[in-house]
Amino acid sequence: MTSTNGFNTRAVHAGQTPDPTTGAVIPPLYQTTTFAQDGIGQLRNGYEYGRGTNPTRDSLQAQLAALEGAEHAFSFSSGLAAEDALIRAALRPGDHIVLGNDAYGGTYRLINRVLADWGITNSAVDMSDLDAVENAVNSGKTRMVWVETPSNPMMKITDIAAIAAVAKRAGAVLVVDNTFATPYLQQPLSFGADVVVHSTTKYIGGHSDASGGAVVLNDADLAEKVGFIQFAVGAVSAPMEAWLTTRGLKTLGVRMDRHSTNALAIAQWLQGREEVERVYYPGLADHPGHELAARQMRSFGGMISVSFKGGERAARTVAESTELFTLAESLGGIESLMNYPSEMTHASVKGTELAVPENLVRLSVGIEDVEDLIADLEKAFTNL
Repeated sequence: MTSTNGFNTRAVHAGQTPDPTTGAVIPPLYQTTTFAQDGIGQLRNGYEYGRGTNPTRDSLQAQLAALEGAEHAFSFSSGLAAEDALIRAALRPGDHIVLGNDAYGGTYRLINRVLADWGITNSAVDMSDLDAVENAVNSGKTRMVWVETPSNPMMKITDIAAIAAVAKRAGAVLVVDNTFATPYLQQPLSFGADVVVHSTTKYIGGHSDASGGAVVLNDADLAEKVGFIQFAVGAVSAPMEAWLTTRGLKTLGVRMDRHSTNALAIAQWLQGREEVERVYYPGLADHPGHELAARQMRSFGGMISVSFKGGERAARTVAESTELFTLAESLGGIESLMNYPSEMTHASVKGTELAVPENLVRLSVGIEDVEDLIADLEKAFTNL
């Protein structure tokens, strides 16, 4: 595989050499914890113990690196495990992180409540406001800038290249959480980001059946540190999860095309409803980040947030009234999900500056027939 191959070609073939023993087109699942040695310290093809290396995980990591245009990729047991390993590899007590003021609640909890006890400080700012980012960065202490674009759940769009310039001047590592956009829709490293992180549980796996996370980067020194933390702490993806994620990743481009098409149609339908206060979707022309998203992204993805004029009661009513949109945590699967962030994915940031409006719901639009999804929402709206 080469970088000149198209995205979908790389998704299908990167890291997927047919099995040399049998010729199996799909590489086997290496469901093993340990590997026979040819002598003491004589490892067969470098494999020793599952916490260190596993061929199934190696295949997934090759896929991830190829699709993000990177040299190195690490597959973890969850997105938060990936984030934790990266931060501990890159930072030391006393260092400072600048992150978005509507970052994923789990990320903020990790940074603000777990790593704070380790001496890591943070400032939460509006990442779409370049001046606010400049003011928050302390060139003497800020060692990491953390961006989600589109952000979760407010769907803000951040100028990756502009933030990369700010981070570089400060000597900070720019991390982009690319979970919502995926490598199919957005390539943060090409805009100057230093590291990309993913919850592969979401769109990359794509079928709501395998938890995982990833760190993807080019810097060899930082990659070595991340690899050491992964090995020493052990939050690796298990062989079955890695195999399922690889299987899902092969169809990422096809799925994202459908997610994006469906989401745009639903966002436009929501805009026409009198019950709706605001639709948060970068594919809409009136979204403040629409033009920037059009430059940074192939299309606009499958995530929508919507606020209701009827307040918390209306949001809760709709969230609990749909049938095809399942009320559940998470996102990015082939099935449509409905989430009430204030009490679900972002409950950990209630009462903070990252708190989510109580009249807001988040939709993860699946690949079902869009007419059926709209009919499901329309029926739910009759309860308002």
